[in-house]
Amino acid sequence: MLAPYLANIHAIINFAGLILDVVGVLIIVIGATLSTLAFLTPWRAHPLTYRGYRKNVGRSILLGLEFLVGGDIIRTVSVEHPSLENVFVLGLIVMIRTAMSFTMEVELEGRWPWQGRSLETQTPSEDEPTQS
Repeated sequence: MLAPYLANIHAIINFAGLILDVVGVLIIVIGATLSTLAFLTPWRAHPLTYRGYRKNVGRSILLGLEFLVGGDIIRTVSVEHPSLENVFVLGLIVMIRTAMSFTMEVELEGRWPWQGRSLETQTPSEDEPTQS
């Protein structure tokens, strides 16, 4: 009696996971493309430095990774016959992507994500225009 509804629910959940994956990939590709264009365009009022370029690409990768992790989690929920192996695979994927996010955050910001910026380090970076 519930079988047709469950099949529809699984299809919808799988589709939602696929959408999140596609959005994650698009964010990475579009972010990297726009950052590259901003870096290569010499006529901008404040040209993007290499460090700013790297930061922008890293931010788009971080945001894309968040969507990809969400897609993995949603698709794992929709498995018809969940097993311990599915849970372990999901855990491994989430751990790897989370570790990548943390290391990229440290690389981009120079501090761990849970460390707040102190007042001494809140000086404008070389990529932020100073107001005179």
